[in-house]
Amino acid sequence: MDIELPRDEPIRFNRLRQKVYFYEYRQDRVWVLSKKHWGVRPVVYNWSDLIAEVYRLYAPMGNGGLVENIVIAVRKTGTNEIIDRLFFSHDIEVGKQYWEIIRLFMQQGPDALPTFVRPPRNWDNDFELTPIRRLAPRVQWPEAIDRESRTGPTGNTT
Repeated sequence: MDIELPRDEPIRFNRLRQKVYFYEYRQDRVWVLSKKHWGVRPVVYNWSDLIAEVYRLYAPMGNGGLVENIVIAVRKTGTNEIIDRLFFSHDIEVGKQYWEIIRLFMQQGPDALPTFVRPPRNWDNDFELTPIRRLAPRVQWPEAIDRESRTGPTGNTT
């Protein structure tokens, strides 16, 4: 059973295929010894089936108790039935900004994106990680998903 948290849970957006690839870590408090309910699970969904949802929850915490998160909800194709929810952001405002940037990219392409102030960050850089995160397993996409997420329908790199 794989119970180690990965270094990161990346999301890949393939505009040419209109697909989104999630490297998701699943854990279950009920089925603690189940291989089916724990570990990394790469999943692929159609872009048209995704929506962003905001939820607020009051929990007894030292900061007042309000937890606000954004998740990506996956609808069953052709219906409004939600079949999966994937974590997206702990901060509503930052999550809104990320979601709008993603929508721009998926609808209009990279030319529509704003100029970013900082260069892209390599989340797998050991120097920037805490000592505990350095011990976590690196992200390893299955080969078929890795290839599909980086290419278009004709095999061209995205």
